[in-house]
Amino acid sequence: MGEGGRTFRLHNAVVPARPLEPALYLVATPIGNLSDITLRALETLAGADVLACEDTRVTRVLLDRYGIVNRPYAYHEYNADEVGPRLIAALDAGKSVALVSDAGTPLVSDPGYRLALLAIEAGHRVVPIPGASAPLAALVGAGLPNDAFFFAGFLPSKDKARRDRLAELAGVPATLLFFESPHRIAATLVSAADVLGESRPACVCRELTKTFEEFRRGTLGELAAHYAEAGAVKGEIVLVIGPPGEAAAPGAEDVDRLLAQLVRDMPAGKAATEAARQTGLPRRDLYQRLLDLKDGDAR
Repeated sequence: MGEGGRTFRLHNAVVPARPLEPALYLVATPIGNLSDITLRALETLAGADVLACEDTRVTRVLLDRYGIVNRPYAYHEYNADEVGPRLIAALDAGKSVALVSDAGTPLVSDPGYRLALLAIEAGHRVVPIPGASAPLAALVGAGLPNDAFFFAGFLPSKDKARRDRLAELAGVPATLLFFESPHRIAATLVSAADVLGESRPACVCRELTKTFEEFRRGTLGELAAHYAEAGAVKGEIVLVIGPPGEAAAPGAEDVDRLLAQLVRDMPAGKAATEAARQTGLPRRDLYQRLLDLKDGDAR
């Protein structure tokens, strides 16, 4: 592409893009509303020697909106092994390479991480061009604590694996953020309510920045009940779950019930360890309680 083509259009004005230094530019793009693009991102997309994207059709819509004639090349999880080395070769040749995902910030739940790592290992500069981010948009709109947060990407699609992952995150002292698909949100909320507790506050953030943007707030129990009855849900979703509250110490009957349940599936030592993890009580005391219960049953 000649220098004359390195421009972008802003309203009725054609703006020339300044030359870019050789580097890998990670360019954030809108997550729904195309007006959320930054001026720096437009200049980078127009000025890059090579433009790589997740889906050329999606990126073409953005480029056409702003009059950018740069040709996008596909880079995604299915061709990363083949295309990644070509992009590194372009950097080696002194070219500027811009990478975008379909929406939001590259490297967040997409294969761009592998390309950035290759570029760093090869000694090239990696330059973030910040902008839209679905997790951050959801976090600030959810109305939940945001002084500490943990982004966990997508949960597993299988129910047991999903519940195991939620159990791992249950005690994280921060607001949790997940990407979720519309056809799985109902099942995910049921799992979350069962594992994290029905009273834990949460927010389903749907179609962020788009015409039908929605923040549905409530407890996990309330949200699970709503989406169980809601039928088909459309749009991209970020699930935000508030941090755990101070847990009350479990009562003796609750502890005995938990121990009895665990010891049916595992040896006494393992059952005591798992009960200690779930309750925060000393493992030694729980193991002794198991022995006492066993002695009581034997009498």
